[in-house]
Amino acid sequence: MRVAGPVGLAMLLKKASLVGAFFVGAIWQLPALAFCAAPADPQVVTVRQVVDGDTLRLNDGRSVRLIGINAPEIGRKGRTSEPYAEAARRRLQALVKASGGEVGLVPGIESRDKYGRTLAHIYGRAGDNFEAQLLSEGLGYRVAVAPNVALTDCQGQAERTARQQRLGVWRTPPVVAADQVQQSGFALIGGKVVGIERNRGGTWIEIDDSLVLQVPARLQRNFPASFFSDLKGQTIEARGWVLDRSRKGGLKAGQRRWLLPLTDPSMLERANR
Repeated sequence: MRVAGPVGLAMLLKKASLVGAFFVGAIWQLPALAFCAAPADPQVVTVRQVVDGDTLRLNDGRSVRLIGINAPEIGRKGRTSEPYAEAARRRLQALVKASGGEVGLVPGIESRDKYGRTLAHIYGRAGDNFEAQLLSEGLGYRVAVAPNVALTDCQGQAERTARQQRLGVWRTPPVVAADQVQQSGFALIGGKVVGIERNRGGTWIEIDDSLVLQVPARLQRNFPASFFSDLKGQTIEARGWVLDRSRKGGLKAGQRRWLLPLTDPSMLERANR
């Protein structure tokens, strides 16, 4: 079983031995070590704070958004935390602590998000990928946002482990029927493809006459022609951030209120395949 590249792991082990903090205990669960092997030379950084289940703050002042996972939201400004949000934060805190507060950081191809946070994969001293660890325990949902999709396959395998065992967020089926969507935000949507159209804005996939998926024109090259082959009539599951188009001055004739942009082909799965 490959855990980490020889150079990177040797470097991390050496640092760990100096502080006497390296250990592999129950917290490093064996199934997660099979997912998303560490690269040879991650940047070693010190974590100052775990903000939530998918965000860290480093000693150098950077905020880091973990690539490939969307953890449940911590309640703020009087709002209640989503189920498993606190559990995800505590788990990430435990992973950081078990790594002695130092982790390996690998920036994404797109290195910052619109909020100025560093987008990166994070690894522990044992070479394990923190996003995959959390996903394998049902403490978040896999997401793929191009161009940061290098670990989509192995993170998907980690998520399937939790889904099959109904762990965490999968304990109660989270998929919402397209005609039952009532608010914007991250969601897993299920429904039947009833139409596909193409225009300058991209490709539009209508689900149950209630919601439309959009493949933006700028991402069209990432979706092979086979992706759309025989898609009409299929029952699908899509995931991403639902937008309420009625909040931007009203809908045009024939438009659906709810829009979910697809950021990678893996964000849509055919249920009957």
